Amino acid sequence: MPYRKDALGNNEIYHVYSRSIAQFQIFNSSNDFKRMILSLHFFKHTDPGIKFWQYYESLKFHKINTYNHDMFNGKEPLVDLIAFCMMPTHIHLILRQVTDKGISRYMYMLLKSYTQYFNFRHSRKGPLWESRFRNVHVKTDEQFLHLTRYIHLNPCTSELVKNPEDWNYSSYKEYTSPRSSENNGICEFNGLLDMCPKKYRTFTNDRKDYQRKLHLIKHLCLE
Repeated sequence: MPYRKDALGNNEIYHVYSRSIAQFQIFNSSNDFKRMILSLHFFKHTDPGIKFWQYYESLKFHKINTYNHDMFNGKEPLVDLIAFCMMPTHIHLILRQVTDKGISRYMYMLLKSYTQYFNFRHSRKGPLWESRFRNVHVKTDEQFLHLTRYIHLNPCTSELVKNPEDWNYSSYKEYTSPRSSENNGICEFNGLLDMCPKKYRTFTNDRKDYQRKLHLIKHLCLE
């Protein structure tokens, strides 16, 4: 398993992202997105004790926000998943490393598993992701807060949806809805987000148009 030369620290938070080769669209259906989101939950454990397909079948994809947490009781985590957003050509994650080389091990299994699934489904061979994943160290509470907003607004910025709540493939709804048996989620942000769900919705949506304008300006400057 390849490891990164720039060692990532335990108990530190990172923005981790990975893009497809040549901006190839790697999520083409709701099941593609859902499979990756289930993988986010499954592979964060050092030894899940079962195969991914067994976990996949146990959930039957009835609901995207229903997960079997009991299956992993007592399992040591590699990382804490704090936030995520799946896009058609790339993924954004906010992770806290729990064990040595945890993020590298997690990303290796996550990306490898999806590549195998995608290549089998499309009778394809070869790599799917652009080199290794990239990461940015999140050093302050303010940086963390603005980063969650940035990744949750990605679908709006790319004009895939009008509002962040319209995109089913991010952790935005976990951040803006109280936890319950029907919304048990997979992200662990307690103690990190000092903001109630209602205030977070306002905080995020107030930036929606501005972030889209910045995105357009960026592309104009690159032309």
